[in-house]
This record gives sequence, C-alpha cells and structure tokens, in this order.
Amino acid sequence: MKILIVEDEAKTGDYLKQGLSEAGFTADLVRNGLDGMHEGLGGDHDLLILTSTCRELTAGRC
Repeated sequence: MKILIVEDEAKTGDYLKQGLSEAGFTADLVRNGLDGMHEGLGGDHDLLILTSTCRELTAGRC
C-alpha cells in the first residue's frame, strides 16, 4: 500500500513516515498543502494522511 503524508511539522512528518515504512508500507512525505494537492491528484497513492492545516491553500479548498 502506498501512502501520501502531507505534514508541515518536520518531526511529526518524519515520525509518521518512519513508522509506516517500518510497518512495511511505502510512504511519501510532502511538507505543504500545495505540494500535497499536486502529488495527491497526480500520484498513485492508496491512502492520504493530511494535516489539519493547509496554509498554502485558501479556505474551502483543503
């Protein structure tokens, strides 16, 4: 299973990616909402883990 993590907090994102990788998942990490939107729309991920804030995107788009 391929997972996309969108997390702007470095420690949290790294922790999630490491844990998921150790559990046998393929995990990609992007650091902001705009990159997450592009990767999520254009990638082949099975699951998206999204932070609660997307500062780069206007309200209602995230």
